[in-house]
Amino acid sequence: MAAYSASKWFRGARSLLGGLTNNSSGSLRTSHEITCSDFLSQQHRTFIQMRTNLKVVDNSGAKRVMCIQALKGKKGARLGDTIVASVKEAHPGGKVKKGKVVYGVVVRAAMPRGRCDGSEVKFDDNAVVLVNKQGEPIGTRVFGPVPHELRKKGHIKILSLAEHIA
Repeated sequence: MAAYSASKWFRGARSLLGGLTNNSSGSLRTSHEITCSDFLSQQHRTFIQMRTNLKVVDNSGAKRVMCIQALKGKKGARLGDTIVASVKEAHPGGKVKKGKVVYGVVVRAAMPRGRCDGSEVKFDDNAVVLVNKQGEPIGTRVFGPVPHELRKKGHIKILSLAEHIA
C-alpha cells in the first residue's frame, strides 16, 4: 500500500512540474531551455580557416581581407596566430592595394578562448592587423580592443599601438 501511494504522489508531482526533464548532470530544465541550448550549441564558432573574411583594424589601407592559409595549426588560426590573406577591399591611396597578398595577425576572433583564471574571451567579429614578413605592423594605429594574449605570442608592437587592451 505504501509503494502504491508513493508512486501515485510521484505521478502527481510530475504532472505539476509540466515539461521538466532531467538532463545528464542531474539538474532539471524545461523543454524551452533544452531547445534554446540545443540551438546555441548548433551555432558553434569555428577557427579562422581558409576563405574566412576578416575585418582589418589598422590604418594600412585595407578594409577587408580573405584568409588564404593559417600558418600554424591544421584546423585554422586563433587569437594571436599569423595568417596569409588576400586584400578584397581597400581604401584608395592606402599602403596596401586590392589583390595584394599580405600577412596578418588575428587580434579578434568570434571563437571563445579560455583564460587561465577560468573566464573566456570572445569577440563579435573576426579582425586582423596586417604585418610584414618580420611581424612588424604595416599601419601606425590599431582600432578597437585587442586581447592581452598577444603578449604571449610576441606581438608587443601591436599591443603598444592598440587603443584598448581587453
